[in-house]
Amino acid sequence: MKIYNLHSKQKLPITLDQAWDFLTDPKNLEKLTPSGMNFKVYSGADRRMYAGQLLQYTVTPFPGFNTKWVSEITAVEEKKYFIDEQLYGPYAFWHHKHFLSEIPGGVLMEDTVDYKLPLGFLGRLAHPILVKPKLDSIFKYRQEQLLKMFGPYENQDFKDTGITKKDILN
Repeated sequence: MKIYNLHSKQKLPITLDQAWDFLTDPKNLEKLTPSGMNFKVYSGADRRMYAGQLLQYTVTPFPGFNTKWVSEITAVEEKKYFIDEQLYGPYAFWHHKHFLSEIPGGVLMEDTVDYKLPLGFLGRLAHPILVKPKLDSIFKYRQEQLLKMFGPYENQDFKDTGITKKDILN
């Protein structure tokens, strides 16, 4: 059994309160997902995230593959972190931890995703060709959208994100 890991960090020039308010509103998930994925929340987005909350949505991770996804918010520590886990969806296992911490002049947002693919050997073959590049592009898109919404963190180092200043200005 192979468990994969994705790790992402981003600094934003906003307060911890602003970051928490934005990230714990399930309605903002659509803003952070590429439009080609047809991401639509259809249940559970009527309240800010809380432990035990179920979110149901549809997503098209790859052209021609539309799927339902059900996540549970399993833990919330106000203005520190929240965790979502897939109960039903395209992954055999999905555990996503979202951390926030104050830094001088802003907030550090950090994500860790542990996931397992279905289909055994075929899933492992698909990982480097389809799945990992797709996840990387989704997280890059999210970083770009957050930069467009909130602006760059002072002295932001773009080399670790794959994003250039040109990406932000366009």
